Amino acid sequence: MSVIVVGVDGSEGSEAALRFAAAEAGLRDAKLRVVCAWEIPAAAYATTWGMAAEAEPGYADRARDVAAKALDRAARLQPGIDREVRVVNGQPAEALLQESGDADLLVVGSRGLGGFKRLLLGSVSQQVAHHATCPVVIVPPAERSPAEQPEMGAAGIEPATSRV
Repeated sequence: MSVIVVGVDGSEGSEAALRFAAAEAGLRDAKLRVVCAWEIPAAAYATTWGMAAEAEPGYADRARDVAAKALDRAARLQPGIDREVRVVNGQPAEALLQESGDADLLVVGSRGLGGFKRLLLGSVSQQVAHHATCPVVIVPPAERSPAEQPEMGAAGIEPATSRV
């Protein structure tokens, strides 16, 4: 059975990726694997000795909650698809690459919960685009301001040009 992996983090970008991945799983009669990775930020280690160990259950619980909500949303979007969830402790791009090793498609949002909101492409989506062993779809935000709207090609597809 085909497998489609989607990365979720609770952001608007991951919601758009989830909608795309669920629809694609329905079209392909594929299993949808919802992946949410979590890690303790380096700042937690720098603030207080032992803080990171105390914070770990909170990060893991939030990731499980995000993943469960995404799995429920996928069930509402495409009730007939086979679904599974993976919550992984680790750097998000590495976790997605690992979880997509047997996948036919990896889907991520163009921007997640990272701190650099004005970047056109997030660090996770950029890393998976460069290192995945399967095709990758990077889903843009659902709505863009008029200034952010790309020119569309003849087929209604954004041209693959770099924006500088």
